[in-house]
Amino acid sequence: MGVTFTDDLGTRHEVSKNSRILSLVPSITELFFDLGLSDQLVGRTQYCIHPADEIERIPSVGGTKKINMAKVKTAAPTHAILNVDENPKSMADDLSELGIQVIVTHPMRPQDNINLFTLIGGIFNRPEQAQALTDKFSSELGHLEQSDERLPKKVLYLIWKDPWMAVSAETYVANTLQLLNWQISTPGMLDGQTGDAARYPKIEITNENLNDVDLILFSSEPYSFDQTHISEFQTAFPDHVQKAHIIDGEMTSWYGSRAITGLSYLRTFAERL
Repeated sequence: MGVTFTDDLGTRHEVSKNSRILSLVPSITELFFDLGLSDQLVGRTQYCIHPADEIERIPSVGGTKKINMAKVKTAAPTHAILNVDENPKSMADDLSELGIQVIVTHPMRPQDNINLFTLIGGIFNRPEQAQALTDKFSSELGHLEQSDERLPKKVLYLIWKDPWMAVSAETYVANTLQLLNWQISTPGMLDGQTGDAARYPKIEITNENLNDVDLILFSSEPYSFDQTHISEFQTAFPDHVQKAHIIDGEMTSWYGSRAITGLSYLRTFAERL
């Protein structure tokens, strides 16, 4: 066996030069384009939306939780890219049974993108492009870590409405905001939530709960919060008007090459506040 690269489940993968790639992780689909691998992509999910001017030429096989196996067989991929949080284990098992090599990713911190670049660039023979992305990421990370805006704040980060849902401290988003010295808080978390539910808990929002946070961030995804929701919130909770802001969810939750842009965005976002 020659050089191998180990994914986040501990599976070793050899270098492949003539791959047919099925990407079931939207942010990594974009990474394949930025690594110069778009010609090897034979399938994606309907949620893979970047790069907007090129993505439509890659056939969709379904969503991140459920895919059309007939379309997968037609695409005939040699490799499939999955993520622990975004794709169910049963999907990985079904793909493996078809003889497809499954590569599992699970970045938990922005810094994990360096390993992700190395993994994907290594397996698919794009080491130079992966190193270029690593250099850009490291540069942006350095700028952010030296920012004067890294002031401690307690942050409620909302991702859903009816019911209200937030992210916990055990998430990639929380670790991204931690780069600014912002701590995730989930006041009003409803009882009885464990596992994944506790990572993205349902919460109750009250004036009293909101006294415990400095910022209330309304993410643009997965729920499409916009300025209308901010206005409604400010009307309902006038004592907390200055705390509420829309934040671009792609910039805080997408890993891969978009995380590089995300670091720059986060620095600018903090400066605006």
